[in-house]
Amino acid sequence: MAAAKKRVGILISGRGSNMASLIEAAQAPDYPAEIALVVSNRPGAAGLVRAQAAGVATAIVDHRLFPARADFDAALGRAFEEAGIELICLAGFMRILTDGFVQAWLGRMLNIHPSLLPLFKGLHPHRQALEAGVRIHGCTVHFVVPELDSGPIVAQAAVPVLPGDTEEMLASRVLAEEHRLYPLGLSLVAAGQARLEGGRTVFANGSRTALGLA
Repeated sequence: MAAAKKRVGILISGRGSNMASLIEAAQAPDYPAEIALVVSNRPGAAGLVRAQAAGVATAIVDHRLFPARADFDAALGRAFEEAGIELICLAGFMRILTDGFVQAWLGRMLNIHPSLLPLFKGLHPHRQALEAGVRIHGCTVHFVVPELDSGPIVAQAAVPVLPGDTEEMLASRVLAEEHRLYPLGLSLVAAGQARLEGGRTVFANGSRTALGLA
């Protein structure tokens, strides 16, 4: 008997392009996760329409309606718990989650960041990469921990930085890899091939070395 698919919730704030790549990947019969709910903190997020068109349940938890971040996060938690969500993926979610929420979902929440972490954390990573003069850039799927963009790495993909690149050109090249990498990273965690243990990502073969992908 095949193992039950993990129920995944996705948090978005905008167009949801990475969300769409996860939904598409999860349509494969052998994919170990199902996208069960998409939640946005912005009622007008275009990603909600995309999710609904794909037949995925959606919900809006408007952060502006809550007096404190903890109250907003508690409402998010209730939405996921009521839907039986087992894993959360952040996909262009533009809110900083409280430590309490992160701890509650530790080892069960993933993010994708458009750089080869630990390089270029935070905002404008493509600008940071160009200003630093690096020749290789990329993206990282990682477990979410309280410190921003600092969680243990699940998977990475690299792209070249080409002469004459602008932020937009580099971002486009990285985004194409994000759409490939995020479904892979989620599949590893959903299938039990990668897990958070002792502050490190541990893979099924026993390695404590972060998985690197060209």
